[in-house]
Amino acid sequence: MAVYVDDSKIKWNGMIMCHLIADDIVELHSLAISIGLEVNWFQNKKYPHYDISLEKKKMAIKKGAIEIAKKDAIKMLNGQQFNIQLNLF
Repeated sequence: MAVYVDDSKIKWNGMIMCHLIADDIVELHSLAISIGLEVNWFQNKKYPHYDISLEKKKMAIKKGAIEIAKKDAIKMLNGQQFNIQLNLF
């Protein structure tokens, strides 16, 4: 199981936002809470996710979230296969 952050850069309320998603909802909430998000910010829509600031994105990555392209996030949420490019160096 993994938690992911996409590379979206959505302007909202003076901030730049992206999405926090996971293939396991419990793991998603656990990581979200660990970086200071409130569970009531969870968006349980067609694509369950949290909108997070770039500051929270950095925190999520430090806690093990994997950065992926927005197109791959959509594929994952639609149950499709996608390739992850890990930046290990």
